[in-house]
Amino acid sequence: MTTENTLISLEGIKKVFYTDEVETHALAEVHLTIGRGEYVSIAGPSGCGKSTLLSILGLLDTASDGTYILNGNDVSNLDFAQRARIRNREIGFIFQSFNLIGDLTVFENVELPLTYRGTSSAERRAAATAALEKVGMSHRVNHYPSQLSGGQQQRVAVARALAGKPSILLADEPTGNLDSKNGEAVMDLLAGLHREGATICMVTHDPRFARNAERQIHLFDGRVVEENMSESVASA
Repeated sequence: MTTENTLISLEGIKKVFYTDEVETHALAEVHLTIGRGEYVSIAGPSGCGKSTLLSILGLLDTASDGTYILNGNDVSNLDFAQRARIRNREIGFIFQSFNLIGDLTVFENVELPLTYRGTSSAERRAAATAALEKVGMSHRVNHYPSQLSGGQQQRVAVARALAGKPSILLADEPTGNLDSKNGEAVMDLLAGLHREGATICMVTHDPRFARNAERQIHLFDGRVVEENMSESVASA
């Protein structure tokens, strides 16, 4: 992978939590690159460090040691405000629990992150409309989250992540609260976004969905222990 094509580069990432004089090593010497337009899944048993790694990738947390380069910029040691600003512009989040705001409409939920950028009303409206059309939810713009099924709420969450045209989509167990039918529908949606050029990094415990990605990264005890390419990529 050339430097120009590298979106994310992690070198020697460690994360240590300290509680009551006990050290918990959540991540140990993680080295990882993600290319532009790549679809990567991160899998492993409970407690292996998947969520910690995703939090660091999403600038929700910082590593105890190591270097994180995002889009050519070193973001390893930014303060809270700097991380928040880059996170808002570069990263789209899709959470297991949807994280929609109950007293806002579908449209308002998708539009909200753009207000923090100072985006004009017309630009916000156009971006939110396009994102909702892309996920097939333009007919529900005036509904509230409580009026939607779980699968529909996750589609709205995907639209919210897409509206700001982020460099990467980070999906944390995006099918975890869905039945199998809706889970597969959301995975089909992510696959379609990837075919259109989106860069996606997904944490999942489900090996069926992990195999949807081009590359599967397996964590164990805070370390990358295995990497696999999907059959379609390996045979290309």
